[in-house]
Amino acid sequence: MTIKEFFGKLTSKIIWVNLLIMFLLIVAISVGVWIGLERYTMHGVEITVPNVKGMRIDDARRALEQQGLVAIVADSGYNNTLPSGTVLEQTPANASRVKPGREIYLTINTTRTPTLQIPDIADNSSLREAEARLTAMGFKLSPCEYVEGEKDWVYGVKYLGRNVFGGDRVPINAELTLQVGSGTYENDSLDVENNDSLTGADNDELYNKDQDAPAPDAY
Repeated sequence: MTIKEFFGKLTSKIIWVNLLIMFLLIVAISVGVWIGLERYTMHGVEITVPNVKGMRIDDARRALEQQGLVAIVADSGYNNTLPSGTVLEQTPANASRVKPGREIYLTINTTRTPTLQIPDIADNSSLREAEARLTAMGFKLSPCEYVEGEKDWVYGVKYLGRNVFGGDRVPINAELTLQVGSGTYENDSLDVENNDSLTGADNDELYNKDQDAPAPDAY
């Protein structure tokens, strides 16, 4: 093949038509992909997340679905001032701008009162230390029950009239009663009573002996 014949084939209409068709196909495919991505990602389409905190879960789910969003219960918490099933938190927060179909994660108020473990304070801490630890954990304390023992030393913990021990679980809003030493002991009271009775008997005996004793000889 001569050079003239080679360049003659390059300049033929069939080659240029084929190149044009290939170019148009590439352009069409690129435009199609771009349009598809725009529709798939909903570019430029955003929804404002409504505020559903404080709503019951059914109402919150309905409000989100009306905006094209999906409600997902992801966690639970506890607030004794709100009814169970109330939305406590939401993610993303209200007023956020999101795509349609976005999942909104909700934290709802639990239907069960959570429990906590009683710390090991019985016969292991003073009244001040025990009160500080228990109130910091969220427990309520009723007036102390005083028992015989070292003053202001904690000897036990009661819940609903029964003793509980370190590691036992009770409701977080439980009211606990501390059994605290009064500073007196049973032996001390018995000694006092015995001393009083012995002192009285001894006085009577001494008085009787003085009455019956002969008078001393006079010199």
